[in-house]
Amino acid sequence: MKTIKILVVVSALSLMSFGAFAQSISASASTLDRAEAKIAAQAAEQGASYKITSAQFNNRVHMTAELTK
Repeated sequence: MKTIKILVVVSALSLMSFGAFAQSISASASTLDRAEAKIAAQAAEQGASYKITSAQFNNRVHMTAELTK
């Protein structure tokens, strides 16, 4: 029983710490360069690096990225 409790606690803590390190952000702009600059600024503000996960272009660019610390 004690082993099960420890396993549950360790699982919960590992999920919480993963959530603390990964965050999704987005930005919209008229060009890809401007959208990426906004993403980079948000990442720098939070002291994190970023990886662009998607970019869509209709009349404006909408870009999403994942921050990692």
